[in-house]
Amino acid sequence: MSDKKLSFKVDYSKLDIITEYNVKNQRYPLVLSVPHSGRVFPQEFLAKVDVDENELRSNEDPYVDELIMDASDYGIPLLSLNIARAFIDVNRDVLEIDSSMFYNYPDNDVVTNNKRCRAGLGLLHRITANRKNIYDGLLDYNEAQARIKNVYNVYHKALQKLIDKTLKKFGFCLVLDCHSMPSKICNIMQDNRQIEVCLGTLFEQSCAPEIIEFMTQRLEQKYNVSLDCPYSGAYTSFNYCQPRKSVFTLQMEINRKLYEDETVYKKSSNFQYVSADICDAITGLANFLLDFKK
Repeated sequence: MSDKKLSFKVDYSKLDIITEYNVKNQRYPLVLSVPHSGRVFPQEFLAKVDVDENELRSNEDPYVDELIMDASDYGIPLLSLNIARAFIDVNRDVLEIDSSMFYNYPDNDVVTNNKRCRAGLGLLHRITANRKNIYDGLLDYNEAQARIKNVYNVYHKALQKLIDKTLKKFGFCLVLDCHSMPSKICNIMQDNRQIEVCLGTLFEQSCAPEIIEFMTQRLEQKYNVSLDCPYSGAYTSFNYCQPRKSVFTLQMEINRKLYEDETVYKKSSNFQYVSADICDAITGLANFLLDFKK
């Protein structure tokens, strides 16, 4: 990365940051969140990056919003971020900033510079999933703060509002955080069976064992399911899990090979079949939660 300064300002008034589905007639104490399927790149951003749009898409969870839409139409609110993950990752803590990415990072500011930041996949991604540098230069820290204000905060305020609404109506809320995972990371089982769905439970701390068991058994009717491997949960799972307030979380990762041609980011012929299976599991979970709360 060079030392040149990459200064630009995004006109956020031209962007639809989030989309909410089926929030008015909620039938279940379940909220679906899809933080990584956004396909919108601000044009000002694209003009400054060092890779093409197709390469940037390698960082997203393709079509997860569409994959679970039929379940949402069943009466389950869904919050989806429209902005691409490569621009800002809302499933990270706001402090997960790589200070080396900026030419004017404040000396007195606080960052974590944790493992994700060092790997280039913090709040603002430094690299693509294919390990290519996104920027050929240093960013303006003020522009990063604008991303937080206009994208990150908008998403999380909307998610908190949905959780509060669910609590008020049902006295209980489960957030199902929906993602996909690249197939190359799924070949890690000792018996050589590829992981097809991973449920992240914060090592069985994010929700009741009965909920984990139900979802696992439902999905295992069709797929090879792993718990907390390779993902146990990230910021959404950890931040919104508040058992004392009757708010719980569960992260679901779906192997992209099941429904997508990963080389060209297009749906495969299996897309509708996988969607039907996943939606069946989600709607089953929704009904289970009604009985579970009783």
